[in-house]
This record gives sequence, C-alpha cells and structure tokens, in this order.
Amino acid sequence: MIRLAELIARYSGLHRTFFTNSGAEAIEGAIKLARKWGQIHRGGAYEIVTMHHGFHGRTLAAMSASGKAQWEHLFEPKVRGFRKVRLNDIEQVERAITANTVAVMLEPIQGEAGVFVASDAFLRDLRALTKRHGILLILDEIQTGIGRTGTLFAFQHAGVEPDVMVLAKGLGGGIPLGALVAHKDACCFAYGDQGGTFNGNAFATAVGCAVLEEIAKPGFLAGVVEAGAHLAKRLTELSQQYQCAEVRGRGLLLALNLQSEIGPQVVGLALQRGLLINAPRTDTLRFMPALTVTRQEIDRMIAILGEVLKEFSIATECGFGRRPAETIPQLLRIHAEIAALP
Repeated sequence: MIRLAELIARYSGLHRTFFTNSGAEAIEGAIKLARKWGQIHRGGAYEIVTMHHGFHGRTLAAMSASGKAQWEHLFEPKVRGFRKVRLNDIEQVERAITANTVAVMLEPIQGEAGVFVASDAFLRDLRALTKRHGILLILDEIQTGIGRTGTLFAFQHAGVEPDVMVLAKGLGGGIPLGALVAHKDACCFAYGDQGGTFNGNAFATAVGCAVLEEIAKPGFLAGVVEAGAHLAKRLTELSQQYQCAEVRGRGLLLALNLQSEIGPQVVGLALQRGLLINAPRTDTLRFMPALTVTRQEIDRMIAILGEVLKEFSIATECGFGRRPAETIPQLLRIHAEIAALP
C-alpha cells in the first residue's frame, strides 16, 4: 500500500492517497472530502458544479453528480448539491459558482457520454477560475488515467494540476482497485473519516504497483500514443469509406460517430463476427483497447468492423436505411439464406 501511494504521488504531483475497491467508492470519497473542506475553509459550502452528460458511477451520490438524462428520475430523492453545466463552457461554469460552491468536478474526457474531450484550454481556464474563487478542482480520471490517453494522467496534456483526482479501472489491471488522491492542502480527512474492510489490501495494491511500474517504463506511453494515432487513422479511413462522421477522443480512448442510430445493431453484428465493441450512444461506437494493443490487432479489428459497416451500407443502398433496427437484420437473414442455397 505504501509503495503504491508513493508511486502515485511521484507521478501525479499530489500527496495523499486513500485506496478504494472501485471508482464509484473513490468518487463518494471525493464528494465527502470536498464537503468537509467546505465546512472548514468556505463557511459550510457544499455544492459541486458538474457537467451535463458526465458519468461518475452508480452509487447514489455518484449518480446525483452525474449528468445522464436517463437517471434524472431514478432512485429519488437523490443527493442534493450538484449544479450541472455544459462541458467546455467556462462562462457557464463561472455563472454557476456561488457562495455555496466548494468544487468543480469533471472527467477530462466524457467516456460514457460518447467520448467528448474537455479541451486543454477549457481545463486551463477552469484551473485558473477555481483558484480565483478559492474552490477545489476535482478530476475524475477513472477512464482516462493510467496511460489511456498517452500520458499517465489526462490532465498532463493541459499542463494543469487538480486538487483532487479519482482513479480506478486501469489502476488495477482487472483487479478491483481505486484511489482517491489529493493535494496535501486539500486533504482534510481525519483518521477514521474514511475506511473499508478491503481497502488497500496487499494483493490489490501489489497489482497496482506492477501496473504503474510497467507503464512508467521508457517507451511504454510512446507506444500508446503510436497505437492511438494508428487507430484514429484507420477509423478515419473507415469513416470516409462508409460516410460516417468524426473520429473523436485521445490516445486509446476514441469514438466513431456513425451519423445514424445504428450503434446497437453494429455492436450486435460485430459480436457475432468476434469483435467486442460498445455503443455509449445509439449513433456512436467507442474504442478502448488494451494499452498493449498491436497495429496488427487494430488492423484486424478494422477489417471486421469494415465488413459489418459494409452490410449496413448495402442495406441503405437497397432502400432499407430508414428503420435499420428492423430492416437490416431482415436483409442479413435473406443474405444468409441465399448463401445457403445449393
């Protein structure tokens, strides 16, 4: 546990770490830390400004902080104290800050929303704004941290440093492990404020050490950048071939806008062909391969996806494009029946 905390401090520039078993648990800790900091330093301020379409987890406070429209009426009443604003709109953030505001919390890239990037300029402006108002900046790096975007932490692209950071997913390399990380000036927890039976156990933190030590080796992150550039190039070629829209994201967290609400159907057909992808939006495919993915594996994925999109392109050309959810599977069944004829 101590070794992993030291590694995180060395590479992040922050000073204190509390280990958790999941990202949502770490988010809950960040919310609690911010509210206690507000009690001590901002006269009881407790509100946190978060982003529309943001995703922070499925516990009650994490859902309350998230900006998913589908969750608006689930599990009411939710935890109060979260004001939602648009990503990359610094003026709207500033208007949302009041005497009750203690922090701004966001993902550097909104992964669940469909891979929308907080621009470097926005993060720099946000860092300056929060310092000017004397409030905390909390970055949810659960998806973007641990090398996913080509730097160890996504905030490093913008050259800023948060007061609080939340990690999980990649940190454990498949083992349940999360972390609440804070600058010493923001860490106001007393011993016993946070705890947990399995938090920081020797097995999970040994895995975390192995992950960080591997990613910190010379050349590893350069490989992520190279693989991400190759994936973006191949997705752009695919988009041009099948009249899709933009490729967005950073490093090995990318999305392809299909420009049509066929995402779930594409995912289903790709799975039948041996390719596992997902559609966070009905018009978007998301790509988060292993950080060790090879160019050959990317090319194989593109080949499979290209065949899938070709089937949808044929369906559209045949006049079935208006209701793909119903007509394309029907067309594919017809293709299969024809292929089976003697």
